[in-house]
Amino acid sequence: MKTRVLITDNVESSCAQVLRAEGFQVDQKPPLKTGELKEIIGNYEVLIVRSSTKVTEDVLSSAGALKVIGRAGAGVDTIDVDAATRHGVVVMNTPGGNTISTAEHTMSLLLSMVRNIPQAHASLVSGKWDRKAYIGTELQGKTIGIIGLGKIGREVAVRCQAFGMTAIGFDPLLGADQAGRLGIEVLSLEDVFTRSDIITVHTPLNDETRGLISDPQLAKCKDGVRLVNCARGGIIDEDALLRALDSGKVAGAALDVFVKEPPGDHALLKHPKVVVTPHLGASTEEAQDKVARQIASQVADFLKGHTIAGAVNADVLAQALHDETKPFAILAEKLGMFQAQLLEGPLESLTVTCGGPLLSGVAELMTSAMLKGFLSQLVSEPVHLINAHVKARERGIAVGQKSVPAAGPYTNLLRVECASGGRMRSVGGTVFGSDLLRIVQIDGYHLEITPQGHLLVYKNIDRPGMLAAAGSMLASEGINIAALALGRLGPGGSAMTVMNVDSPITGAVLGRLQGLEGVSEVRAVRL
Repeated sequence: MKTRVLITDNVESSCAQVLRAEGFQVDQKPPLKTGELKEIIGNYEVLIVRSSTKVTEDVLSSAGALKVIGRAGAGVDTIDVDAATRHGVVVMNTPGGNTISTAEHTMSLLLSMVRNIPQAHASLVSGKWDRKAYIGTELQGKTIGIIGLGKIGREVAVRCQAFGMTAIGFDPLLGADQAGRLGIEVLSLEDVFTRSDIITVHTPLNDETRGLISDPQLAKCKDGVRLVNCARGGIIDEDALLRALDSGKVAGAALDVFVKEPPGDHALLKHPKVVVTPHLGASTEEAQDKVARQIASQVADFLKGHTIAGAVNADVLAQALHDETKPFAILAEKLGMFQAQLLEGPLESLTVTCGGPLLSGVAELMTSAMLKGFLSQLVSEPVHLINAHVKARERGIAVGQKSVPAAGPYTNLLRVECASGGRMRSVGGTVFGSDLLRIVQIDGYHLEITPQGHLLVYKNIDRPGMLAAAGSMLASEGINIAALALGRLGPGGSAMTVMNVDSPITGAVLGRLQGLEGVSEVRAVRL
C-alpha cells in the first residue's frame, strides 16, 4: 500500500509531482480549518503545509498514522511542535529555501520606507506632484542593526553593506570571529538598540522573541529610528510601535508580517509612516518552487530511510540514519528491551553509558533508542526515537547518561544499567564489523550473544551436567537450541547461561527449569 500524503495550503504543484514520482499517493486540498483537518488526518502518513493550516494538539490526537509534517517554508509557529514530538511525529521545514527571496524583500521594504516610495506613488496617481513632501533618507553611512544573524540576516547584511551601511547585529549563536569575517560587529541586544539607525528582525517567533521590541526597547533607540519586520508578526509589539510612530520616536516602519493575518482594520495599515505588504517575503516564483521541491525531497528521503534534513524536533533521527551509528542504535533498542524484561520490581534508576570514540558523540541517540526499546515492553502507546524522552519524563523515569573513554577489549561498548527491586542489573553490547550486533556483558558475566528472537537466560552453579540437564528438559518440550553462550565468574562458582531458541518458552517450562537443582533466576526474553 502506498504512503499517503495530504498537501494543504497553496503549495506549488511541483511538490506533489516530486512525491508522486517517488511512489507516494498524494491528495492536494486548499487550506483546511482545524475541524476539517481533524476529520481526515487519520488517513495520512504525511502532512505538508505552508502557513495557513494550523496543526494543533487536537489535530494530532486524531493523526494515528501520521509520521511527518512538512512545512514548505521556514517558520513552524502554526505547528504545535511539542505536541508533534509527544506523538512521535517528525516536523520538518525548509529554512534555506526562501533565504534570498526574504532578504531581497527586506531590502525592497527598507528602500521603500526610507524613500517614501509607496506614499509618493499614491500621491502621484491621485493627480498630485508634491516632491517636497516625500524627501527621503540615504542608506550610505547609516548603521543597520540586524537581530538574528542566520542565513537571511547574513544575506541582508551583505546587501546593506553594498549600500555603504555599517552592519551590527545580535545573535547568541554566532561567534564574534565568524561575524567578523562577514563584516558584522556582534553586540549585545541593548547596544544594537542604542546604536542602530535602522533595525531589522530575522528571528523565529517563540516565547523568547515574542514582544522582543516593545516600549522599553524602543525607549533605548535613537530618536527617528526605523524598523523592518519580514520575519514573524509579534516580534515587534504592534501597539508599542504605533505609539512610537505617533510620538515621532520611530520615523518609519516596514512590515510584511502581523500578529493576526490578515490583520483586518489595523491602525498600522493606515499610518502615513508605515509601508506594508501581505506576508510576501517568500513569495517569489523561484522560492515557492524551491521550497515545494525541497520539502518533497526531504520527506521522500526520510520515509525511504536515506537521510533526514530540516527536522526541527528529531536530531536523533539524523544520527540514527548514519551508516556507522545505525547498528548501535538498533543495539541500544534491543538492550532496552532486554532490561525491561528483566525488571524485578518498581524501576528505581536507568543509566546509559556510552564508551568509546564513536558512541561518545551520539549519547543522546543511544539513550533515545534504549528508551524506545525499554518503554515498548511496558506501555501500550507507540514510542519512537522522537518521543522516547518525553514518554519517560511523563512516567517519572529519570535517565542517566554518561560518556566514557574506551575500556577493555571493545573499541565501543554500550551499557545499560537498571535498578529495580533493590538490585542493579547491567547489560552491555557492541557491534563487530559493520553490522554484527552482540550482547557481551550481563551482570558482570562475559559472553557473546546474538540479540535476536527468543532467548532463555538463567544462572546456575558452574559444575558438570548443568547444561545437559537444561538441554534435556528443553528437548522434551520440543524446543530447539539455536545457539548458546556461557559465562562464569570463576571455576565452580556462579555462572550464566544464555540460549537462543527457535520457539517461545512457556511459563510452565520456565517453572520446570527453575526447579532444577543449581538453577536460578530463569527468564525468557524476546528481542
